[in-house]
Amino acid sequence: MGVTALDPVKYGRLCAKVVPRVIRTDKEFDHMVAKLEELDFKKDPSAEERELAELLAKLIEDYDREHYPVPQPPPHEMLRYLMEQRGLRQTDLVPVIGPRSQVSDIVNGKRGISKVQAKKLAVFFRTSAELFL
Repeated sequence: MGVTALDPVKYGRLCAKVVPRVIRTDKEFDHMVAKLEELDFKKDPSAEERELAELLAKLIEDYDREHYPVPQPPPHEMLRYLMEQRGLRQTDLVPVIGPRSQVSDIVNGKRGISKVQAKKLAVFFRTSAELFL
């Protein structure tokens, strides 16, 4: 796939209409979302429109992440979720974490997950170790 050069004049005109900038209020957020939706529903967007849409999506995502963060579940709940998604039982984690009693305590939130265990779980589940810390 080749890289398409942007026409700075066309891109400048698009930006002048939208005036993309750091979003500070919910009203600005709603405005940027509306502009992004206009661009997203175009049948055959130009390279400039795609570039502007990407910029707006980034601005929207940044505002959303800062003002409406999604709480991170506790590590043991994340572990239970991943186990459920993969159809695993506690016994399946014994080779990864250690003795059955230790696995049970971790899965039930009675015991924390060590950094070493988090790294092993990350390899096992092919995720980031941060999910378990």
